Amino acid sequence: MPSRWPIASELMSPDVVTVSEEAPISQAIGLMRSGSFHELPVLRRRKYLGLITFETIARRANLPLSTKVGHLLILPPVVTPSTTYGDLAEQLLASGLRAAPVADAKGSLVGIVSRTDLIREFPRLGAIGAARVDAIQSPAALIVQETDRCATLFAQIRAIEDHPLPVVDRRGRLVGAVGISDLGRVLWRPVQGGKKDARAGRSIYDIEVGSLMHSPAVTVERSATAAEAARRMQQEKVSSVFVVEAGRPVGVVSQGDLLGLVVAATATGPSRVEDVYVQITGLRGSSDPTMLSEVDRIVAAGLRHIARQLRPTLLSLHVAPHANHRTGDATVEARLHTDRGIFYASHTGWNLLAGLSALMDELLTQIRRSREERTRRDRRSLRSLDDADRSANPELEARLSVVGEGATRRRRRRRP
Repeated sequence: MPSRWPIASELMSPDVVTVSEEAPISQAIGLMRSGSFHELPVLRRRKYLGLITFETIARRANLPLSTKVGHLLILPPVVTPSTTYGDLAEQLLASGLRAAPVADAKGSLVGIVSRTDLIREFPRLGAIGAARVDAIQSPAALIVQETDRCATLFAQIRAIEDHPLPVVDRRGRLVGAVGISDLGRVLWRPVQGGKKDARAGRSIYDIEVGSLMHSPAVTVERSATAAEAARRMQQEKVSSVFVVEAGRPVGVVSQGDLLGLVVAATATGPSRVEDVYVQITGLRGSSDPTMLSEVDRIVAAGLRHIARQLRPTLLSLHVAPHANHRTGDATVEARLHTDRGIFYASHTGWNLLAGLSALMDELLTQIRRSREERTRRDRRSLRSLDDADRSANPELEARLSVVGEGATRRRRRRRP
């Protein structure tokens, strides 16, 4: 880790493009397109109110383009000029935003800091960037064909919010990518008089994905490091890269995955469940409070058991529903960052909550096995030393004594 973390005032862009709350969303869309922005700060007579995002507009695609920006306002996390890199990473991940405004003590807007600003510094974070991409990648669970219709993308709008989707040809080889901004090109045509200039006689839902994807997709090999992935994102000005093997997409590494490494590395203190950062993507029905409550309960219970073995810092869960509308089949992938390394698990079943419970049990089993194997290795190493070696190494001698005392206590407890 670096000796000193950068702060928001060193990372932010001071020249902020804003929009008035009274402006039509067509104006916000134009500003986002011209500047490749995903979020815009909203002002009321120069006073900062909140944000409008591309995703928020996409969710309300049927609204007239004359709708005022103020009707789609969201409240971002509070970021000050002194907010540190680690806190910025956690706040952007927790909110799902790609950028957050920076306000001073008076609440005045002084800049904006984005995930891209953080990724620009990522290669200089030392050992954090040494992780291999195949250790932090999210599964390429949702892949679209270039001949698929845009209706497929609208059905997967939540997945596209996380990162662009890989587009493959009929042989399964990666030919491009499609993201929320690509979808925006068919959602909203250039406007004239506040109305959409739709293509006559053709629904946007019937347009093929291959006609709006961006190509070629930005890729890295499975052996690449996280720092190399960050450099590719910076060079190509993209928010994610696809991990490929033999020309086929096997995973995706997003800005969020890289920032997750930062959140895990900056976690300190005792292993309290409340301090573990949990990131869940792909969960359908997320507006159901009962479902969310059950998910939280299962995850918290699993983390409490895990915390007795080691210190968890970050848990990433990805839910991939199967393409079968008659059942609730889904695959849940888990990646758990701890002070003893990264653990992975996957479970497929018809019941999401039961699958999630089984997934947490599998992580706990792996951790216990890892701990037992580490103990056995320590004992073998200590036993291989003769008395002279042990006396020359007081630290190993002390460890051997602890192991011996523990074995003696266990034998005494077993005696009748």
